[in-house]
Amino acid sequence: MTEPSSAYQRAGVDIDKKYAAVSGAAAAIRSTYTKGVVGDVGMFGGLFDPVAAGASGNLLVASTDGVGTKVMIARQFGRMGSVGEDLVNHCVNDILVQGARPLFFLDYIAMSPMQPGLVQQIIDGLASACRENGCALIGGETAEMPGVYREGEVDVAGTIVGCVPREQLLDGSRIQVGDKLLGLRSSGLHTNGYSLARRVVFQDAGLQLADRPVELQGKSVAEALLAVHRSYLRPCLPLVQRGQLTGMAHITGGGLPDNVPRVLPKGTGVRIDTATIPPLPICELIVKRGSVSRAEAYRVLNMGVGMVLFVRPQHVAVVTQSLRELGEEAFALGEVTTGDQSVVLA
Repeated sequence: MTEPSSAYQRAGVDIDKKYAAVSGAAAAIRSTYTKGVVGDVGMFGGLFDPVAAGASGNLLVASTDGVGTKVMIARQFGRMGSVGEDLVNHCVNDILVQGARPLFFLDYIAMSPMQPGLVQQIIDGLASACRENGCALIGGETAEMPGVYREGEVDVAGTIVGCVPREQLLDGSRIQVGDKLLGLRSSGLHTNGYSLARRVVFQDAGLQLADRPVELQGKSVAEALLAVHRSYLRPCLPLVQRGQLTGMAHITGGGLPDNVPRVLPKGTGVRIDTATIPPLPICELIVKRGSVSRAEAYRVLNMGVGMVLFVRPQHVAVVTQSLRELGEEAFALGEVTTGDQSVVLA
């Protein structure tokens, strides 16, 4: 085997591969550029003009997140583009709950060793989701980190910045006792609960990615576990802009019990009727095969609920109809009660 000529290569880092990966993804990155983008691929910092993007005078909303151990399954199955989509959509939803639309996104990809093909798959996924959400991918970092990551490991994280007119901001202050909760379905586990899912599916149940257990109703394990995290921007942003929502909660890590209270004002609580939630096959499999209690399942998994909408009683019918026209079937989930900012699962 030929010894690498570069001292840095001998230390485990190949700069040429890094730049080849980014260069190969340049077209995908440029395909996300919106009117607010200033400059081009390769600058030290991404430039964005909020005035050109129609965000003059708006509040900025920012969030950072990752995709957790879902990336390990995507790597094993060879579908790394899906985690790029997961990451963008997750971040879009996180700022959407405050009424914001996305402006731009920054990614961070780390691995060992550098694999240009994988980087391009991830960036293609990021770019695809950014285009779908009207969000510009204006920068990021690709790092090769031997010693920090074991050989073959990959990690992905990202930061999103969006904007919201001050009068449309959803900060929980509009929520009041009597408001109704509508649930929107998740597409799968989204990006949370994968450490539990991997243990139950692959160890307790002894399943393989290609298996199609009866609980998954015809889907393979890989299809169920890698279902892309949904973006709720398209059906929900118009409701925000029309003032038809009093609040929203993105159901991520912590499930319904931990995420819904994040938007509740003092003196209120929520009662949720879990019987109205359409069962999510992958969650049911994890609960059954892993002997997971329902109480724990509702804290670790989304259990089929991806987004919760808070709606005045008089607006429920029009909101439900608006969602239906966009192909979104909302379901009655519960209501706001007096309380101590907690959730009662009935």
